[in-house]
Amino acid sequence: MVKTKTTTLGEFIIENQAAFKYSSGELSKLFNAIRLAAKVVNHEVNKAGLVDILGNAGETNIQGENQQKLDILANNIFIQTLRNREIVCGIASEEEDDFIPINSNNGENQNKYIVLIDPLDGSSNIDVNVSVGTIFSIYRRVTPVGKPVTLDDFLQAGREQVAAGYIVYGTSTMLVYTTGQGVNGFTLNPALGVFYLSHPNMEFPEDGKIYSVNEGNYAHFSYGIKEYIKYCQKEEGNRPYTSRYIGSLVSDFHRNMIKGGIYLYPKSSIASNGKLRLLYECNPMAFIAEQANGKASNGHRRILDIKPTELHERVPFICGSIKMVEKAEEFIHNS
Repeated sequence: MVKTKTTTLGEFIIENQAAFKYSSGELSKLFNAIRLAAKVVNHEVNKAGLVDILGNAGETNIQGENQQKLDILANNIFIQTLRNREIVCGIASEEEDDFIPINSNNGENQNKYIVLIDPLDGSSNIDVNVSVGTIFSIYRRVTPVGKPVTLDDFLQAGREQVAAGYIVYGTSTMLVYTTGQGVNGFTLNPALGVFYLSHPNMEFPEDGKIYSVNEGNYAHFSYGIKEYIKYCQKEEGNRPYTSRYIGSLVSDFHRNMIKGGIYLYPKSSIASNGKLRLLYECNPMAFIAEQANGKASNGHRRILDIKPTELHERVPFICGSIKMVEKAEEFIHNS
């Protein structure tokens, strides 16, 4: 039997660093920190039910949403890991009211990168043992190196991302990321604590047969979205499509990228701007989607072209296989 080479995440980052236009070694260190934090969170998620980390923490975040105990735990793990490694100049988290400047001992910071993170996407599913995830986004700062970061460093359009990715904590734990050179997925070997390249060059099929939307909100959707859902359900050609909705963006996105499909969280009469956060969820997933031959839109324009105006801004989000997203946009435009 011929033994094939198995590539670890660390080896892959080093081997492909030269293709990254900002190559300096700093990004590799940043990914190593994210990898470490992901393994710690994975360990904690897998203890859920054995220790007292399930359920509501009794607090709300800046969006007014109830925080789960694991939300707070994952948030602290990622922030402390990034802070302790001294490799970023600022962090913004979905669970924090404001961004966090990171200063060195002398009060300055020579690092170039900021990280925006959704520490535990889909955390309300933890109590019922459904897959959850982490989403992260990396930018180069726009303010001068050595000066404290400002809000401008975080309010950059998604097209300015230098890297983005997600970790899905499911039947296996996977880290999927892009630096603008395609999308690759790595699966954690829990016995060794090492991520191995398992899904090279991931891409959305051009078309698909899965639509993912919370149909419990159907009555509140716009006419165009309602008509698109009816189109998905109509028996004609290769339809009806299959409805699959987990309620964890990372899990729904991951399935649709592998099998072909569309994810929709549109605006509605009860969420006029949609529900998902532009900086922590939509931008990183849109960047990954475009690098994987997919498309991401708010129904009218490219997600990555939207200029944020606040840290916790929400936008409608439609993402997935190109032909399916374009068909949804057609229904919205014609409504």
